[in-house]
Amino acid sequence: MPAVHRDPALDALLYPFDAGLLRWPERCLFLRAREGAALHARGWRGVVGTQPFKPEAERLQRLGLELLDEDALPAAAFPLVLVLPPRQREEARALLARACAAVAPGGTVVAAVANDEGAKSREADLKQLVGAVSTASKYHCRVFWTTAAATADAALQAHWAQADAPRTQSSAEVPGGSFRTRPGVFAWDRVDAASAMLAAALPAELSGRIADFGAGWGYLSLQVLARCPKVAALDLFEADVRALALAEANLAGPAQDRGVPVRCHWHDVAAGVEGRFDAIVCNPPFHALGRGERPDLGRAFIAAAARALRPGGQLWLVANRHLPYEEALGAGFGQVDAVAQQGGFKIVRAVKA
Repeated sequence: MPAVHRDPALDALLYPFDAGLLRWPERCLFLRAREGAALHARGWRGVVGTQPFKPEAERLQRLGLELLDEDALPAAAFPLVLVLPPRQREEARALLARACAAVAPGGTVVAAVANDEGAKSREADLKQLVGAVSTASKYHCRVFWTTAAATADAALQAHWAQADAPRTQSSAEVPGGSFRTRPGVFAWDRVDAASAMLAAALPAELSGRIADFGAGWGYLSLQVLARCPKVAALDLFEADVRALALAEANLAGPAQDRGVPVRCHWHDVAAGVEGRFDAIVCNPPFHALGRGERPDLGRAFIAAAARALRPGGQLWLVANRHLPYEEALGAGFGQVDAVAQQGGFKIVRAVKA
């Protein structure tokens, strides 16, 4: 078995079973499933899950875990539903509501959250939904569970199940004045300031096949279509399948109007991409599923861009000024220019030799 890391929230999630407080059934649904040593020790038999984040989804699929569509779960089907709620409130509430809808009568819903990720708030949410919960503190996390999901407040459950539903936001910074989004995706309720800064710096002369690495809900790609009349094709790469679906919807009309083919890829850019591009635009992530900074992700995006660009191709990148990307840029590109620095951000243009 390959070495796997310790995951405190996952450890806390399984604590009630390890301590004999709850019984492990033959069938289990795991919402926002993550690989980790604690679950390896227990085994994956009978577990199905959901995971919208591509790198983690791929790890789970390599273990043989069946992944379900989180927005179309079977009702009242599982004697146990495990949940690792995210930090964003509406998204977390929707996930808890779906857990209560998916658990079988008499079954158990168990959730765990790190103390510094909003554990008390998520515990209060589940208690508001079902009326009573049991709680334990372990590994700097809180794990809380209920066997009363069948008595959940039906009206509140239905309301919360739609709390993270896709919706339209208005913004003068977006071509057309609005965009589709949903709680939980990056910059879901606004145009990200760093991306807006990069969009304003993009030259109209960008042409040929363009890629957007870490496309989110599609803002930079929309700007490429609006600002670069010579673009011939556009490929979007995004690890969050929820964001990618929004990007596809946001780009459909503008791409059709321009006659530009658009391809959307649910993909982990850090693992490298297939294809060759004339230019790449990128606002790389510096967080994964946790809160800690991950500058290695940005460096991996830069390395992937260097491999994916044709000779003479350009990378247009925006990042927080303090992130240490210079060595990766120097290693992958023949020319690196600082285009602008403003408001804590830096824009870099790098040309492949």
